[in-house]
Parts: sequence; structure tokens; C-alpha cells
Amino acid sequence: MKPHHLLDQIRFESICDGKSIQMLHIGSYDNEPKSFEQMENYSKESNLARKSKIHREIYLSDFRKVPEEKLKTVLRFQVNPKA
Repeated sequence: MKPHHLLDQIRFESICDGKSIQMLHIGSYDNEPKSFEQMENYSKESNLARKSKIHREIYLSDFRKVPEEKLKTVLRFQVNPKA
């Protein structure tokens, strides 16, 4: 088997998100806004402010193999203490 032509462009990096809020979302990707809303509410209750609208989604399930209602995704966004 021939190596993929983009293989030499792969790189590994360490990513440090810093202080963050994260949640395990179970179910359809279409329902993620509800989980983000819970995370936003928690950040307000904890006197934290979201740094930006940038977030991470870490897919723990393969949507091609797992029923939609059992999909697992880690959702995460960075926060700072409110001034």
C-alpha cells in the first residue's frame, strides 16, 4: 500500500487549554446547544466568563457505528474569572 501523499505534513502538538469548563454530551450533535447552555449557566454561577466563542469537541463515539442517542462528545471552552 502506498503512503498517503499528505502523510509528511502530519505533526503532533501539545495543546494547553488552561482553565476550562467541559461536559460530556450524550446524544445527537444537534442537541449540543442545550449542553453549551448548561455550561454557560454554570460559568455564570461560578463567577467565570467565557474567553471566546471558540470551543473544542472531542468525539468519543463513531457516528457511523453508534446509535445517535448514544453518541458521546466532550465539549470544552476556556474561562477566566470575572473582573
